[in-house]
Amino acid sequence: MSDWTEKYRPRTLDGVLGNPSAVNTMRNWAKSWEKGIPDKRALVLIGSPGVGKTTSALALAEEMGWDVVEMNASDHRTEGEIERIALRGSVFNTFDRDGNYSSASEGKRKLIILDEADNFFGRTDYGAYPAVGRLIKNTKQPVILIVNDFYELKRRSDAAKNDTLQITFKKTSAASMTKALRRIAESEGIIADQDALDIIASDAAGDMRAAVRNLESLSLGTDRITSEMAAELSGRDTRKDMYALMYSIFRKSDPSEARRVYSEIDSEPSDTELWIDDNMPYEYADKGDLVRGYEALCRADIFLGRVHRRQYYRFWAYAGDIMTMGVAVARMSPGHSYERIRFPSFLSKMSKSKAVRSIRGSLVSKISVAYHTSTNRASSDILPYMKILASGDPEFRLSIAGSLGLEPAELAFLLDSKIDSAPVRAVFKELSETEEKRRLASQIPRRSAVLPEVPDKASAMPSVPEKSAAAEKPSAPKQKGQKSLFDFRGGCYGSGLQGSSDKTAVPHIQGSRRGQAVPLDEGEHASREALLQTGFLRHQKPQMPADDSRSERMQPYVLLLLEDPGT
Repeated sequence: MSDWTEKYRPRTLDGVLGNPSAVNTMRNWAKSWEKGIPDKRALVLIGSPGVGKTTSALALAEEMGWDVVEMNASDHRTEGEIERIALRGSVFNTFDRDGNYSSASEGKRKLIILDEADNFFGRTDYGAYPAVGRLIKNTKQPVILIVNDFYELKRRSDAAKNDTLQITFKKTSAASMTKALRRIAESEGIIADQDALDIIASDAAGDMRAAVRNLESLSLGTDRITSEMAAELSGRDTRKDMYALMYSIFRKSDPSEARRVYSEIDSEPSDTELWIDDNMPYEYADKGDLVRGYEALCRADIFLGRVHRRQYYRFWAYAGDIMTMGVAVARMSPGHSYERIRFPSFLSKMSKSKAVRSIRGSLVSKISVAYHTSTNRASSDILPYMKILASGDPEFRLSIAGSLGLEPAELAFLLDSKIDSAPVRAVFKELSETEEKRRLASQIPRRSAVLPEVPDKASAMPSVPEKSAAAEKPSAPKQKGQKSLFDFRGGCYGSGLQGSSDKTAVPHIQGSRRGQAVPLDEGEHASREALLQTGFLRHQKPQMPADDSRSERMQPYVLLLLEDPGT
């Protein structure tokens, strides 16, 4: 059995419920593409979940005969993926779903859809916002961005704010949803009571997708849906919001109703206090009502303060009763205000600055770790000067972005610019190219040094014929100017000793004979591996007395000449 939300998804814009104005605007925008590329190349569909944004975008493509290239939150939406799929698809011609060549010059179009374009997550969707900005500005195909929170998108991308056409979708009315649910039930052979459909539609609160899924869940195993069945499902999901509480406090005459709604909302008492405080001056025009209302609110605040100091949460009950019923009975003048309920300004400001404060905190943490200092010191003494240096010095911002591992949002905060600004893009493009060069370099196999074959132990020490003392020539004295075996021009590596076949490059062994032991001087052990690769030296650990307390590393070694230096 297929999902009913997909099975009954509208195929044309005429089937979309509740937003005729938005649908007409979308249709007019789509028709403007028949005349060429319009001024606004991208649409932004704004609205809460389940109001028909994605359905409208797909229905538009079906109605216009466009192919669809879609990316949603389940896809990897990094900068590279967006450029590979969406940006290239929006610029170049392609093939349609039937395999036929689609040429933009002949009027063939494809619709690029970015669903949940306001939800890009850190490293998972690295570089997504700059790529979206380039897509909006450079696309040669129609683009639709679908968002729940347009503020989050326009805060990060100037192109989304200035170069797009924004359309807001409203929640579908309960009456329209009930009619649609009736048609679906009849198509499935389900007998549904009218009261049951009304309850399902009311409980969905404008979310058509949720309503259809509730109807489908109630129909499992039965061919009849009653109001009792719908009421059980509704009771599980029903929650009141803060706007309903403000309405019951300020615009109804039943204080107990206000207390009941307060018990059904999911909110902290301190948040409720902020809502009442912001709305009371607009709701109570009479000065006496305003004084009495604020006296009740102040008394509730005293109880909340005692909860904070003493951790005695029983006082929450007293605070809730006073700030709801106490404020409600404070109004004695007739009538009430007809202005809209306001969202608390304090919460609004904190919400808007939350992302900025989070970015600043992350940046300060990275600075404090890198410079071994506290976050307070990094915030007050380092960050201000770092912002000045980053703004005026491109090399500094490149260095600091690489060394601290900054995210694009953190670098944009340093530069006081948008995340898709040219300086931010330039830095991370150069960092990406550098990282790619390092990756390619690491894949190149290095030439391994071929060590000469060393004779086995039995043949390692060639036989040395015995000679008389008179016939033995004295070895050449060590040059006075040479301090050690490695004290020659350029050092072992600089003189070409490693792998060299020129045995005269080692003055220390001149005059020595094959098989003669040449002791290592102090400090020369660290470089003996270089001597071993010359092909004519071999080291051997001499026999040490049993009571020698020196460690193995400090015990002396000798170098044995495998060949005469002059040969």
